[in-house]
This record gives sequence, C-alpha cells and structure tokens, in this order.
Amino acid sequence: MERRKVGILGATGMVGQRFIQLLSNHPWFEIAWLAASDRSAGKTYGEACKWKLDTPLPRHIAAMTVEPNVPEGAKGELPKIIFAALDADIARELEPKFAAAGCAVISNSSAFRMVADVPLVVPEVNADHLALLETQQWRKQSGGYIVTNPNCSAIGLVLALKPLEERFGIEGLFVTTMQAVSGAGYPGVASLDILGNVVPFIKNEEEKMQEEVGKLLGSLNGGSIKMLNAKVSAHCNRVAVEDGHTECVSVKFRKKASREEILAAWREFTPLAGQHLPTAPDQPVEFDEAEDRPQPRLDRMRGRGMASTVGRLRECSLLDWKFVVLSHNTIRGAAGAALLNAEVLARTGKLDKLGIAPAAKSERQAVLA
Repeated sequence: MERRKVGILGATGMVGQRFIQLLSNHPWFEIAWLAASDRSAGKTYGEACKWKLDTPLPRHIAAMTVEPNVPEGAKGELPKIIFAALDADIARELEPKFAAAGCAVISNSSAFRMVADVPLVVPEVNADHLALLETQQWRKQSGGYIVTNPNCSAIGLVLALKPLEERFGIEGLFVTTMQAVSGAGYPGVASLDILGNVVPFIKNEEEKMQEEVGKLLGSLNGGSIKMLNAKVSAHCNRVAVEDGHTECVSVKFRKKASREEILAAWREFTPLAGQHLPTAPDQPVEFDEAEDRPQPRLDRMRGRGMASTVGRLRECSLLDWKFVVLSHNTIRGAAGAALLNAEVLARTGKLDKLGIAPAAKSERQAVLA
C-alpha cells in the first residue's frame, strides 16, 4: 500500500509520543506534521518534548518543527489523515475544525465518543460501525470525518467480551479496574499520592466504561447504534503500576456456558485474520492457564502490546463466570487502537479522496465521463 502522510495533534504528550513510536517504521503511514499547544509551537520536537518512552526519539522527528494545533497552522499542505491525542475539552473545539477541513480525524479523545453519528470502534469488535461516518455533516460537506477509539480500560475489556457476547449473550457485567499511572498522562499522579497506595477514584472513568461498553457491543441498525441491552457496573482504581490496566470481571450470560465453551470462544476469535493489518495482533485475546496470570509486568506486551490477556477463569457465585483481563493502556488502549482504526479505514478505502465532498466527487466523475 502506498505510504500516506499523516499529522499528529497533541504530539508532545504521552499518547502523542506513542503515536510517534508506533508510526516511526510503519509501512503505510509517514509522519509529516506535528502540532501541539502554543507553548510548544515554533520549537523543534526535540526541544518541546520530554521523551519518556523506552525507544530512542527518531532524529528526523526530533528535528521537525512543532506547529500550532489548528488546520491553518500547517506550513505547506495539511496532511489529510490526523491522529488526535488531545484532552477532551480541547478536542471538542479543535477536532471539528480538522474534519471541516476535509481531514480524517482519528481520535483518542473522549469528546465525541458517544455522539450518535461518530463511530466508536475497536476493529475486532465492531468495524461495521465505521459506516456511521458517512452520515456526518463534515463528510457530506468536505469529505472529512471523526472516528474515535474507546477509553483505555474499555478496550481490553470488550476484546474479551465480544466473543462471549456473540455466543452466549451478556445480561450483566461487574468490573473492577486497577489502572496504571501512565493512563493519567505526564506528569500524572504525584508520587506521594500513589506510591504504596490505591486511589479509588478516576474522574469520569466509571461513567465512560459503562456507556462505551454499551455502544461498542451494540449493533448497527441503519444509521444508528442499538445499545447492548445489559447492565454494567464499574469500579475504577489507580494503582502504582507503570503500564498495563488489570480488570477483574464477573459476567452473567443469557445462555448457559461451560468453561470449555468460553475458552473455545476466546481461542477461535480471530476476526481480522487475512486482512494483513500491520498493527493487528494475530490473536486478539490470549488465555493464560497459570493461576497467577495475567500480570502487567509480564503480559502487557503480548501481541506487541495489542493483545488482551485473560486468565483465572472460574465460576462466580453471584453471576455466572469471572476472570481477569489485562491490556496495555497506552498501546492497545490509546495510540495503537487509533492506528489500527486507521489501518482498517485504509483497507476499506475510507482514506481515499479526503478533502473532497461526495457531491464534488459526483460532479468530478460526471466531467470525466
């Protein structure tokens, strides 16, 4: 596939850094534009960014000039594929401007996740929901659109739930999270607040999980999503772990399920097989038989950080079954999720002819005919 030029909004933050790391040697995408807040704009990326990842900052990226987080800030041609790593309040203002400029905005922000015509997508779970983007006004007017990926704790969870929902139906769900400090960004949680401690509150996190699971596991019905008909209760906690969100899950099914049937559902869940997407894991859900796994330090990089690891499957005395799920929160839960969405958009032709509204396309085709 021809390499396409991309831009990154919020490029200096932790998720922006993950985007750079994952895109550095990507076969389909090439970083051509970096943007950040006014305090970083005008500096080289190396000057503006406190690089915190475990791979070196690429020299050519370090030498790039950071530009303002606005479409008109682009010196030269604005890339039509934009990865957005912005805080929700800023995203709510800026992302529509890029969509209106004819860009595909592939967002990690929560700002538009629950908007009716914005796809909230995990490709292995609900790639068909991408059809919603064709109903957006930006798409009709400029060819641009917004696509979002879910909250970092919801992604690993729904990967484990999707094959179970397909086979047995889900009636109720109870989940308690133990979320890594990297999910709070940099500098994140103060050391005196988190070391030797558990913080049993993450602002808006429980609400996001409860809402987003319903949309992700819901069904596309014409031009709208029919939400999953299940009760979801979440407790979200911040713990002193660097990377990797761990979640303890209890689930009630609509159909009776045996242990062997649940394990088979996870094992046989390979919805992207044969699509040859560079970032997609071969096995999106991996089961570990060990009695004390998964663990963040040992299992967060399974599938190059894109797989969801499950373990400790056992019967639940209150619901039906319970298990533990682990996923890498800044790879699968953030930048990697958006990148995989972009790969699916590329594979399905939805990154072609951006910046040209459908009406203009029809007129152009008529002239050519």
